Amino acid sequence: MEIKHRELHRITSTAIIYKNGKYLLLKRSLKKKAFPGKWTVPGGGLEVDDYIGLAKTTKDHWYFGIEKSLRREVKEECNLEIGKVKYLLDIIFIRPDGVPAIILSFYSSYKSGEVKLDEDNTDYKWVTYEEAKKYDMVEGLLEEIEMVDKILKNNDEDEVEYLRN
Repeated sequence: MEIKHRELHRITSTAIIYKNGKYLLLKRSLKKKAFPGKWTVPGGGLEVDDYIGLAKTTKDHWYFGIEKSLRREVKEECNLEIGKVKYLLDIIFIRPDGVPAIILSFYSSYKSGEVKLDEDNTDYKWVTYEEAKKYDMVEGLLEEIEMVDKILKNNDEDEVEYLRN
């Protein structure tokens, strides 16, 4: 596969949202190019409009661009507000069109709102980690939910470091 623009990457982020021991799963529309019909979590790509036009945090930089983008995507996809956003891990892959992509996976508590899906998703479920095993999810997502489940049950964010080894 030929890699386009070797120094440029598409940046996306995802949120594993938890509430009362359960995690929010969304079912992707069959019309989606990537992973049609698979279960996933809310997320999407960073857009220039997520920061252009906003006041810079410093003379030259915008802070929290990824987090703002993620909060926007969660609101658009399922109409929820989330709590503090915590980093879980990063994933890198080459899209079928040759564009390198980075997914930054985060986890966050549910804050407010009623789930209302956009046109890119056809169903949703709040499930425990054990229940999640029954769903046809995007590759690797079950393992990410397991990591978050262990972090929350152990109340130990260092758990991710343990799971990396």
